[in-house]
Formats: sequence, structure tokens, C-alpha cells
Amino acid sequence: MSLTPTDTAKRTQTPPLQGRGKGWGLSADTSSVLQSRARDMRNNPTEPEKRLWRNLSNGQLAGHKFRRQAVIGPYIADFVCPSKRLIVEVDGHTHAAGRDAVRDSALAAQGYRVLRVNNDDVMRNMEGVLRVISDALDEQAVARADGPHPNPSPEGEGLSRAHLEGSVG
Repeated sequence: MSLTPTDTAKRTQTPPLQGRGKGWGLSADTSSVLQSRARDMRNNPTEPEKRLWRNLSNGQLAGHKFRRQAVIGPYIADFVCPSKRLIVEVDGHTHAAGRDAVRDSALAAQGYRVLRVNNDDVMRNMEGVLRVISDALDEQAVARADGPHPNPSPEGEGLSRAHLEGSVG
């Protein structure tokens, strides 16, 4: 019996990190459900999400690329800028502060900053919302520059020949 790559990724007896590279330590069934839910959310966005996406898509906000309804661990983020590790959540009246705090903490542990914007602000003050997101992107650039590089180059790699010769003698 020959399985397609998608079917193989959904097999429950496979280890969680096997498959399409999106394990996050979740079972293949859970990952599949999250991906399906995110796809449904992309296909049926709320009006505030539609309006914000019109301003974030195609690098319109200072060239920053965003994805919408992206699966990150066991969560689905409304909008995420992967390069800056910034998540933008558009919140309506149904969000629970306690659950949001737990979720934000878990995402922060994975290196993400979560910025929450209100539905009403998106609908009535898009310019202000975009300014807040832009400021958060700038802050993330500074915060990431302060920390060590996650993949430092091997010792000596990238140094100029003159610098190397000067340090040897």
C-alpha cells in the first residue's frame, strides 16, 4: 500500500516531529486539525481581520512580511511576522484575559511577542493600529539585535584576511 506524503504525515503511529516538519511536539492528528482550522479561518476571516490583512499583506507595512492564521505550537495566530517574531491578535469581545495571558506566556517562551489590537480600533482607527504595529516591529528589531545570534558562525569564519593575519603574528 502506497501512502501520499499527506497521509503519511497524518499517521498516528509516527513520531510527532516526523511528517511535514510542523510537529511542535503535537500528534499528527492534532497538527492536522489545527492546520485545517487555520485554513478555515483564512477562508472566512472576520471583517476586522480582512481590513487589517489588506494593510499587512504583500509587505505593505515597511516591507515586513506577515502570514495570517498561522499555526504556532498548539495555537493559531491571527497575523505573524516570522522575521521579527511578532504576533498580532485582533481581539473582539469574546476573548478571555486569563486564557490570553497563558497563551501569550507560552508564545513568549518560544520567542514571540504578542500584540493585541481591538476590533473597534481596527475598524475605526486603522492608521493608529498600523502605527502601533510598526512601532512594535521596530522594538522587536532592537530587542533581537541586543541578544546573541541564534546561529553564530564558526570561529574565524567571516573575518577578513588582514584581521586574521594581524592576530596570528
